[in-house]
Parts: sequence; C-alpha cells; structure tokens
Amino acid sequence: MDGTLVGLVAFGSVIGLLAIRVPIAFALALVAAVGSFVMFAFRTGDFTPLRAIRPTTSMVFSNSFDLIHSYDLSMIPLFVALGHIAYRADITTKIYHAARVWLARVPGGVAMASVVGCGGFSAITGSSIACASTMGRICSPEMLRMGYDKRLATASVAAGGTLGSLIPPSVLFIIYGIFTETSISALFLAGILPGLISLLGFILVIYLWVWRDPSAAPAFTGTITGRDKVQAAIDAWPAVALFAIIVGGIYGGIFTATEAAAICVSAAVVIGFLQRKLTLKALWESLRETCIQTASIFLIAAAAKIFVAFIALTGVAPAIVNAVTDAQLSPVVLLIAIAAIYLLLGMFLDPIGIMVLTLPLMIPLVEGYGFDLIWFGVVVIKLLEIGLITPPVGLNVFVISGVVGREVPIDRIFAGILRFLTIDVLVLILIMSFPIISLLIPGSM
Repeated sequence: MDGTLVGLVAFGSVIGLLAIRVPIAFALALVAAVGSFVMFAFRTGDFTPLRAIRPTTSMVFSNSFDLIHSYDLSMIPLFVALGHIAYRADITTKIYHAARVWLARVPGGVAMASVVGCGGFSAITGSSIACASTMGRICSPEMLRMGYDKRLATASVAAGGTLGSLIPPSVLFIIYGIFTETSISALFLAGILPGLISLLGFILVIYLWVWRDPSAAPAFTGTITGRDKVQAAIDAWPAVALFAIIVGGIYGGIFTATEAAAICVSAAVVIGFLQRKLTLKALWESLRETCIQTASIFLIAAAAKIFVAFIALTGVAPAIVNAVTDAQLSPVVLLIAIAAIYLLLGMFLDPIGIMVLTLPLMIPLVEGYGFDLIWFGVVVIKLLEIGLITPPVGLNVFVISGVVGREVPIDRIFAGILRFLTIDVLVLILIMSFPIISLLIPGSM
C-alpha cells in the first residue's frame, strides 16, 4: 500500500474529525492507531491483520511512554502552576496596576496599561488563553465603566492576551522544542524581542486610535502623585523578580528552563505567604487547576507523538519535501505558503492542535531549505498568536466575549481586532525578513 496516500488520507481524516468537534487528542490518537494498523497489515502485500496488532500497540505505547517521561515536559506543569499561584498571590495583576498608575494621564492609558499588564502576566504564566481570561475580567469591565469605546476596551485585551504565546515562558515554545528537538531555553530567549516589538506595536495602535478619535478613551480626571507612582512600581517587584529569574538565569547559563520554573514556583509560594496574599486553600486550588490543565496538555502531546511516529512510518513528509524541491519554490514563496496555511488553520483550530498537526510535515520541509529552527519556531508561534484573534473563531475574542457578556457583541470585538491584526501582520513580516530579531539574544548566550 502507498504510504504517502495513507498519510494524506490520515491528515484529511484528522481535519474532518476536528470539524465535527472531536477533541484533538482523540482525533490524533485514533487516526494514528488505525493508520499504523493498516500500514503494518499490508506490509507483506496481503492484508494480514494478526501481524499488525503487536507492532501497532508497541508503537502507540512506546511513543506515548517516551514522551510522558521526557525531562523537558516536566517544565509544563511547573510553569502552569507558577501562573495559577502568581495570580492568586496577586503577583501578576500588580504589573497592570503599576502600568495603570504610570500611564493614567496618557490618552488611552488604561488600554495601554491593559496591554502592558498582559505582557507582564504572560512573562509568568506562558498561556495566552489564561492571560486573556484573567486580564479580561480585570481590565475590560473597568474600561467599559470609564466610558471607553467598546471595541477598544475589549480588543486591546484580546490582542494583548496573545502575548502569552511569544513572551517567555511559553507552553507553545515548550511543545515546539520537544517535537523539533531544539533548545527550549534558546526558544524562550528568541521570543523576547519579537514579543516586546508586538507589545509596543499594540500600544502604538491604541495611541493612534485615540489620537484620531479622542472620544474612544475619556481623559483621566483623578489625581496621581509621584509617591503613588513609586509605590506602584515597588508593589510590582515580585513579578519583575520572577521574570528576571527566568530570563536572567537562562541567559546567564545559571540554570535550565526547568530549574528556573521550579525556582520561580517556590519563590511565588514564599512571596505569596509572606505578603499574606496566598492561603493554603488558594494554593490547593492552584495545584488542582494545574493538574487539570497539565493532564489536558499531556494527553494532546502524547497523541501528537503517536501521530508523528505514524507520519514517519508513511513517508509522506519526505514525499512532500521532494515535491516542493522539484517545484523549485523560492524561500520567500515557501514562507508565504506556510504562513497562509497557518493563518487558515488558525481561523478554526486551537494553537496546540495546529502545531502538533503541522510540525511533522513542516520541519522536514524547512530543514531542507536550511532555515534555522529557532527562528522558524518564533515565526510559527507568531502565526499561532495571530490565529488567536483571527475571525471567525479567534479563541481570545470568544474568551473576552464570555467575560463582558451581552454588553459588547462579538462582532464589535472583531471590528476592533482588525487594527491590532494589521500591526501583527507587520511584525510577522519584520520577523520573517530579519531573522536576527529572533536570533540576537540566543546567539549571544
């Protein structure tokens, strides 16, 4: 049986199952198991199902076992726990409050503070959905009460929430590093400059929006003293310290990303109890939510690992690489095609699902063209980040819609998102055109 045909049918089957709302983990595992069984059963030419049972089960269990026992994977529950603990210890929100005080008199300052707060939250949690959900509950209702334009009050937080994908630590970077066997520490560092450029781009969008339409953001009428600014900056020190531990420790070679996560979790717990912001009940709730979220990620990762092994068995990846090579596509055309695929999938699928579905084909392809996998990882994450706010199914937009309820129709949120999507596309082009933006920091380690 033609393995390439089986592989292509498998990809179509996965997309079909996802379209009817089958969970990504079950879709990948089911298609990989059935496809492997078919490949092994027809290995000798005739259909011999009894001979296919043992190699199929061996492949399924060995690949999932190897992934779950991966050392690098252990940092996912640590960073997830760090996000939950830091939120309940009131560490992550202090960045927003500090930015809120410092930017109070700037036109659109609360919206800008929301984006900065999302960036600070992302620098600890590593999850875009969690960032949008948490900051949406804090920022959007406040801006709506102040009389902000409904599109600005919601779209700024939805767009800011995507920074969790790019600013380290990032769960997506961890999964990408595991499946491509690249340095997760280098990926974290590679995401810093693109993440900061994206953050500054969002702030520029807000500034231009309010400059052209001052009624979109009412002027601040309260009183902010220099003492208030100093106190707000001091209160934000735990979040700054945790980010410094992660980035400074990794960049300085003091410890690995996993060790940085463990140290930060311990530090967040100690800080939370010392400041009397964290209770035993809150700590228990954080750990419980960590277990639930981690189990979901691990299940998807294990199913993806099985699917990757199946794709390798079919030989579809080398076939596609050869077809592209024979077509003699230029690197620019190839990158445009890859971007189009990710943007299209981003309209309908979640980021983890897109990544585990496409990496088995994309990585051999980009390696054949000699692209740097660290740089390509940043490009992929940026594309996934854009997908989180791309209509018709921008997950972050739906999260914000759930927060604000009927007060802001979802079409109004998407109307505001278009301005942020424009800057996102420009940043993407910048990253793709100048790889040094991504490789400067990891290259200087």
